Amino acid sequence: MRLPRHDTGFVHQLKITLLGVEPAVWRRLQVTSSLTLERLHTVIQKVLGWQNAHLYEFEVRGRRYGVPEPEEPEYEVEPVWKITLREAAPAEGTSFRYVYDLGDGWTHEILAERIENPDKPLGHPVCIAGERRCPPEDCGGPGGYEALLAAIRDPDHPEHDDVVRWVGAGFEPEFFVVTAVNRKLRLLR
Repeated sequence: MRLPRHDTGFVHQLKITLLGVEPAVWRRLQVTSSLTLERLHTVIQKVLGWQNAHLYEFEVRGRRYGVPEPEEPEYEVEPVWKITLREAAPAEGTSFRYVYDLGDGWTHEILAERIENPDKPLGHPVCIAGERRCPPEDCGGPGGYEALLAAIRDPDHPEHDDVVRWVGAGFEPEFFVVTAVNRKLRLLR
């Protein structure tokens, strides 16, 4: 594992994999190393196709980072805006977790594949690869998504018509277009 000397201008290449879903839903992206985890959350939402409608938290070396809820003092997390990607993944090969929708429990592994100091600064996050569409919001986590896919694939399934109506007739789980994601990311300057 290579550890950069300082953060100025460094770029993390991350592989984000949604756990518990087969075949895997994943994205490979490049972001500045100085990005806070709060900002990384926004990038992940765009890259994966989530709707930013639920609570989230990061798990980094046994510590939880999220948005503190003053009305819920028992929900204890460190503020997500106080830690950078460089601190969360200081070396290549380092990984941590991102959990979106604490009810459904969509857990993502974030792996720092490479850390580089490119010739030109990175103007905005860039998605360079990925596979498969993100599951729809509120479908019940990995188990619910598996049931949803079974209902979509089987026209004789008792819930087929309701599920297709809910997700839309054009829902294609294998569909992913990197250029469409990058159009969204360009807006995050």
